[in-house]
Amino acid sequence: MVRDWTPRSRLFTEGIHERITIVRGAVYDLASMERILNEYEIDTVFHLAAQTIVPIANRSPISTFESNIRGTWNVLEACRQISTVKRIVVASSDKAYGQQQKLPYTEETPLQGRYPYDVSKSCADLIAQSYHATYRTPVCITRCGNLYGGGDLNFNRIVPGTIRSLHYGQRPVIRSDGSYVRDYFYVRDAALAYLSLAEWMDDGKELGRSFNFSYERGLTALEMVHHIIRLMKRTDLEPIILNEVRNEIPRQELSAKAARTVLGWAPKYELEAGLTETISWYRDHLRKYEQRGNKID
Repeated sequence: MVRDWTPRSRLFTEGIHERITIVRGAVYDLASMERILNEYEIDTVFHLAAQTIVPIANRSPISTFESNIRGTWNVLEACRQISTVKRIVVASSDKAYGQQQKLPYTEETPLQGRYPYDVSKSCADLIAQSYHATYRTPVCITRCGNLYGGGDLNFNRIVPGTIRSLHYGQRPVIRSDGSYVRDYFYVRDAALAYLSLAEWMDDGKELGRSFNFSYERGLTALEMVHHIIRLMKRTDLEPIILNEVRNEIPRQELSAKAARTVLGWAPKYELEAGLTETISWYRDHLRKYEQRGNKID
């Protein structure tokens, strides 16, 4: 299900759209959700739709709440009405925990988002828990750190933005003071984690649970940028630190003990392997774009 048609996305540039069924719509339209689930006889729902950019959430909280909160209750309500749906995986986030004194976050850490994006994820998470507790809706919840990987064309994010800058011989830009700690998680491992959780749900065990997925390794923004600089061999290009970030959580780290012990999950990638694949994807993407006489600004 897609709301906006984005021709530069991997969905189209890599021909994925030719191998899947695409329906147009938005998660905040309940009638569309019910129609899609019913007509296509969906049995497994991965609810990943969201407004995911923190600065956009700060600028436009209402649209973020519409997508992330109303969208989640619409998905769950539609699933409750359609009998074919047997399992639902809802994407929450480490942002749902908000700022905490005790780290790393565990699944028992209270959800206390404060800023617009964080609040939207706390609310969506609690709504999913409520649907299971009240209606026994077959749902589980994932809480991942900052996803990165090929295909993300939001170049204001630190990984794609840094790679693009270095590719063009420019100094990368860090919006914060460089000290904000995040639990970066490679998108291929995230996809495998979602599949692992959905398969585990087949047994009907302990549905309604939440699981953190993480490498259990927090990195500052500056450390992440320096990893990319080293891998791209551009140590001549030191980052520009803007120190202009406001209303964001300074430090986030996740414990993935429950996923490891309950699901038997383990990541397949280390940081360097994930970053190496990611850099390769963006280099290839940017070169193809340049061959058409363009430059991605």
